Amino acid sequence: MSSVNIRPKETVATFTIHSEGTGVAQTARPGGTSHAIEVDTLPAFGGRDSAPSPVSYALAALVSCNQVTAQIVAKEMGVTLASFVFDLSADLDTAVMVGGAHDRNGNFESVTVDAVIRTDATPEQFSTLKAETERRCPIAQLYIKSGIPFVSNWRAESI
Repeated sequence: MSSVNIRPKETVATFTIHSEGTGVAQTARPGGTSHAIEVDTLPAFGGRDSAPSPVSYALAALVSCNQVTAQIVAKEMGVTLASFVFDLSADLDTAVMVGGAHDRNGNFESVTVDAVIRTDATPEQFSTLKAETERRCPIAQLYIKSGIPFVSNWRAESI
């Protein structure tokens, strides 16, 4: 009888987090780093507001991942991205999380990202940059594929 050795694709990176906490506060530590991510929440949700909430981190991850992915895509395209300004708005009905409502969805009701990016990209290049960033950004894909209304408005400003 032969054994089967199943290995992930060579391009798959595994990320790990170890977390410990009490109440609603916790410290999460990404594997392979010395970083610590402190998490808490607002008093309305049982916290002390001593650190950003999980929702804040999830939304910050979206714009941060957009910026990282855009830089990767821009480098491949030979385009310079000098700076980014992101404004994000997300509507979340807390009735499921806080009240346990069964007739609603615990996901965001909508997410809108407005971005202003200083770049030397032509309008055509900028359009490609935006589309490729959205397609390749794993955090953007989490939101997009969840089925919620997701709007991403990007505007270029010349360097």
